[in-house]
Amino acid sequence: MFLINITIKDDLVPKEEAESRLAGHRAWFTKQFEKGSFLIVGPYKDKGMAGLIIAQADSRAAIESIITQDAYYPDYASYDISEFTANMVANNITAFKGK
Repeated sequence: MFLINITIKDDLVPKEEAESRLAGHRAWFTKQFEKGSFLIVGPYKDKGMAGLIIAQADSRAAIESIITQDAYYPDYASYDISEFTANMVANNITAFKGK
């Protein structure tokens, strides 16, 4: 499994592209969520244009390939990927949606 920290460099996004890039970004993570690659997606509450994705894929290379499809890639966002093993998962994790 993978943790992906994304930070949008909104100060670099041309103003005339801001809305379309954000829409493309949302479509990208929705598609990956529906495919089952992204398991949890959400913005940070305390960090401007940044968020966290918990993802699953067969390899880091597969995650890197998915990232290249984001509307902000490569120039308008940074992507920090960490691989981890989920040894414990709460049965009630869905109770925290939206919190």
